[in-house]
Amino acid sequence: QVQLVESGGGLVQAGGSLRLSCAASGLISSLNAMGWYRQAPGKQRELVAGISTSGNSIYADSVKGRFTISRGNAKNTVYLQMNSLKPEDTSVYYCAADRNLPEVARGPRYWGQGTQVSVSS
Repeated sequence: QVQLVESGGGLVQAGGSLRLSCAASGLISSLNAMGWYRQAPGKQRELVAGISTSGNSIYADSVKGRFTISRGNAKNTVYLQMNSLKPEDTSVYYCAADRNLPEVARGPRYWGQGTQVSVSS
């Protein structure tokens, strides 16, 4: 079993920055990719960014140039640096993990509980 725990959400003004963190624990030896999804009220959950252990990364078009995903020195951590935040970035952000990046993008097996990010105009 794998547990994912997010932290770092909060309220910020438009144009501001936040950094989300996620730590994985449990049976993490098979996890070679992690990512972030978000879901706003009334909308479908969408992939924000993903990264593999080899450093390959993917981003949603809506966040390219503003958000950066990275992994910590330990295999079990992933970060999302969010700059130039917009009100439309307001969502619950979920950490996700699976065995490879395509699986993270298609529909990961493991999810965190989510952290709220609110951007005021």
